[in-house]
Amino acid sequence: MTPAELSRTVLRSVRGAVEEQELSVPVPARIVVQPPPRPGCGDYASNVALQLAKTAGRPAREVAEILRKRLAGSAGIARVEIAGPGFLNFTLGDGALIALVREVLAQGDGYGGTRAGQGPDAFGPVDGSAAGGAREAVVDEVLARIDAVAGSGGRRGGGHPALAPVPYDLATLTARLGSDEARWVLLRPAAQDPVRVPERPVQRESNPRFRVQYAYARVRALVRNAGELGFVSEPGDVGRPLTDGGSSSSPEDRSAPTAQPTPQQPTPPAQSLQALQTLLATFPSAIEVAARLRAPDRVVRHLEATADAFFRWHDLFPPLPVGEQKPLAVHRARLALAEAGGTVLANGLRLLGISAPEHL
Repeated sequence: MTPAELSRTVLRSVRGAVEEQELSVPVPARIVVQPPPRPGCGDYASNVALQLAKTAGRPAREVAEILRKRLAGSAGIARVEIAGPGFLNFTLGDGALIALVREVLAQGDGYGGTRAGQGPDAFGPVDGSAAGGAREAVVDEVLARIDAVAGSGGRRGGGHPALAPVPYDLATLTARLGSDEARWVLLRPAAQDPVRVPERPVQRESNPRFRVQYAYARVRALVRNAGELGFVSEPGDVGRPLTDGGSSSSPEDRSAPTAQPTPQQPTPPAQSLQALQTLLATFPSAIEVAARLRAPDRVVRHLEATADAFFRWHDLFPPLPVGEQKPLAVHRARLALAEAGGTVLANGLRLLGISAPEHL
């Protein structure tokens, strides 16, 4: 279940409560669900009960309990809990990740909107020839792509954001940094923040643009290597993480100890998997927010977070067999999740007009 599907499920519960006169409130047009602020609070959370409480004339926790009862047992939802003053916390069912991977792979370059994988030239050339006009030209062109992808769901604010100026024309920046790096440094800062132009493009992990492109290239290398080993991806159970004692490649093997966080591995395995799942699921909403706020940097930062989450997950759940190990169902499942991550990275890069290299 994706955030959009969960939002529609919660909306149906509100509509049902109104129709059956459990609540007397206007039915909202849209309900926002998002990852909770801290681990241990389920997969997603919503403050819809707090929003409806005043109009309903009832305590928020009472409104939340009405909705909780209606949502309990819904397909794809394992548990609904009430937290704090009336937040609803949702834990998805065991099949949520598999369903998400299937959806991402089925939609391919359409995942994230009507056509998230449009080519760099879909909206014509970018001028940016005037001194100081490089940032405005690139941001306007990327917002046009984002608007086309977000459609009505983005509720576009229209107009152009007020941008901190950059004292270069686009041709000069491109000659100095290359097209990909030039666009990245212009798009990454928030509108009011200054652009920091490096002396030269850096092809290492300290450069977030390189990390994102490298993550995608790594996915494509995994797919090629899997083909050489004679297997392809298939969504399924990704099994146990790699531990100090080795890799548990079978979902049925529960004897391996849980990996403990260390300074080199600060993210527990379950959190690394959940983080990647959440970022893949919320990619479409990141595009909608970017359209609504006129903020392409939201897409840039979502891609950075996705690439970093992919590397953390990859180190704990290797998609390829190790040593003499034969390819198993768990490797096909991990490869499918990696491919879904690559789909999000590629679609986001193309939205920004930046290349998604197969090799790097």
